[in-house]
Amino acid sequence: MSLVKPIKIFLFFTFFVIALISCEKNKESGPSSTPNCSDYATPPFSGTIFIDPDIITSDDLTTFVSLSYNGQAQRTMYDRRVADWITISPYLFPAVFDDNTTIEIQVNPEFGTVEDARVQAEKFAPVIGRLTTELRKDVETVWIHKGVQPFGGGNNNLLIHTDYSALHYEDQGILEETFVHEASHTSLDAYHSTNSDWIKAQEQDCRFISNYAEEHPTREDIAESYLPYFAVRYRADRISTELKEKIESAIPNRIKYFDDQGFNMYPLTE
Repeated sequence: MSLVKPIKIFLFFTFFVIALISCEKNKESGPSSTPNCSDYATPPFSGTIFIDPDIITSDDLTTFVSLSYNGQAQRTMYDRRVADWITISPYLFPAVFDDNTTIEIQVNPEFGTVEDARVQAEKFAPVIGRLTTELRKDVETVWIHKGVQPFGGGNNNLLIHTDYSALHYEDQGILEETFVHEASHTSLDAYHSTNSDWIKAQEQDCRFISNYAEEHPTREDIAESYLPYFAVRYRADRISTELKEKIESAIPNRIKYFDDQGFNMYPLTE
């Protein structure tokens, strides 16, 4: 009996098995698996509040309705100028928004008079009202001080230093964008920064949106990523195609994570 036919059959099955194993390996290395991120790509931005000044503007709808004066009373506030908590008696202005939320705006008595303090409260309340309900849901207070110090978020609060605001945020037209970042700390971090699905999205992207996020992945990645997400999903008509593609290519899995959260985007959507 000739050995040619059995050898051909043997070789056929050998190649078939090799091909099958190869296909399975290809499946395992497909886009659904967690990639090897030993070499992270360079972030496209240094910080994301600067990427476009027109993501939210003063012409956009605000949910702010009214402001009242509620006297002075003792409050504990954080002041970056001394890098510590201070206990003072600020001017108090409850601000009402049309989604049934209220924020107590606390203005440092260093502004001198209740009239001057009211000017500050009335200046920032409508800007904060341009944030979505999702970003304001955990904001209970706003602290307003003088000083050349950056804004802050967290502690159920938004921290404002007015001189820094005028010199940096307002001068560059990024006041609203800065509040998006800080309110993300206040209303998103606690729910998402250590969420296993968020961490998985970070791993799958193999990249951070900014150097700031990369340097502080737990503390800053949510806030740094949310504004670009917001721009791509809700302000695509205001940003360049190049910017949109840069964001989408850098953090596609983070974008999908945000998509899946069912955020309350009022007043953008009912």
